[in-house]
Amino acid sequence: MKATLDCIPCCLRQAVDTARLISSRPEDQEKIIRAVLQWLAGLEMAGLDLPVPPKLTQHLHRLIREVGGMADPYQAMKEYENEVALQLLPELRAQISTAADPLLMALRLAIAGNVIDAGVFGHIDAAQVQQAVRQALTEPFVGDVEDFRRAVSEAHHILYLADNAGEIVLDRLLIEQLSLSSPTQPTRVTVAVRGRPIINDATIADAVAAGIDQVAEVIDNGSDAPGTLLADCSATFRAVFEAADLVIAKGQGNFESLSDEPGNILFLLKAKCPVVANYLGVAPGTQVLTR
Repeated sequence: MKATLDCIPCCLRQAVDTARLISSRPEDQEKIIRAVLQWLAGLEMAGLDLPVPPKLTQHLHRLIREVGGMADPYQAMKEYENEVALQLLPELRAQISTAADPLLMALRLAIAGNVIDAGVFGHIDAAQVQQAVRQALTEPFVGDVEDFRRAVSEAHHILYLADNAGEIVLDRLLIEQLSLSSPTQPTRVTVAVRGRPIINDATIADAVAAGIDQVAEVIDNGSDAPGTLLADCSATFRAVFEAADLVIAKGQGNFESLSDEPGNILFLLKAKCPVVANYLGVAPGTQVLTR
């Protein structure tokens, strides 16, 4: 999925948000924004020849980190998001255990967690996370649940591509169900996170904070893109990607970067921005399960 001109103002908004996280000094913020504006002005847009959005955003945040002199501007935000989501985990796990369809409930909760996305919404507070969870089963939903159920039951090895901090805590609920999905033997689940900090995307530290390492193997993809750019990922990750029976790709960034790739890939996301919603043919805010 290629970026569009509508992605440009989104890049600028992200730059402003990140500059404010890096420094409260107007002169420092201005330095970052001027560098970003200069970079945006130099983008090749002839024939709308823009890269996929995660590639665009990868370059954006590399520039911001270089000019701002901070390796992980979103670290405190990620820690907060994990703490908020972890507080909800026991109650949600109990609800899943008594649900008529535990896999479906875990699926909807995991997709609802995709609202925790600083790249789209900026900072998300505890009340907003709680509201997203409460609305998880009543939000608009598009997708073939039976196809999902069949795919996970037939898979021996599932590669789960995580998206954001905080959200990854809710992913754990689904991952716990995935490991039980095969009628004959436990399903092997590997969870992949980003290789280096980028926005509020989950890294190994966030996966450990969420307890993912207790229920699945955890690897990183070796990249600092807010998605899965296969050419930018490590050889180790690519080998796991190619060997998995099924890839479950979570969030907009993974959808934007992998939607044109071949393979047995299921995408779980909330269509949060108009560009992605229009591409998918759904209303903004819709929970989406698609291939």
